[in-house]
Amino acid sequence: EEIIAEGLTVHEVDRGRDKRALVSDIMREVGLDPETMHRYPHEFSGGQRQRIAIARAMILRPKLVVLDEPTSALDMTVQVQIVELLRDLQARHQLAYLFISHDLRVVRALAHQVLVMKQGDIVEAGPAARIFDAPETDYTKALMAAAFELRSHAAAGV
Repeated sequence: EEIIAEGLTVHEVDRGRDKRALVSDIMREVGLDPETMHRYPHEFSGGQRQRIAIARAMILRPKLVVLDEPTSALDMTVQVQIVELLRDLQARHQLAYLFISHDLRVVRALAHQVLVMKQGDIVEAGPAARIFDAPETDYTKALMAAAFELRSHAAAGV
């Protein structure tokens, strides 16, 4: 409860409601049972911890959320659930995400615009469909080929 409500205190946000009620509401919204709000962090799974992190941001009702590798430590099934949650929250609250990731599959699933960086420099930017379907720079082409070739080998059992 405290970790989810922390942003309300730090930013001195008063929503005119009891903090516990706000925490319960946001926990439900991100797919967590409010009855678990008094558990210790080690009692939650990786996916539940990620939902808690998302709840911490969402309780403030932001317009922009920065997501740094939000699915990197999660198994494939939980990654899909988190991506679906992020899409749902984005549609429901008209959110913009700044999504930082090396997982191009997840980027492709979430991004409308993509910015490709190499050693801190932007090498290509544009609509996600164009970047993934017709990359222009050699670096982006190599990045896409490596990322998706590795997946095809893994799927084939190589």
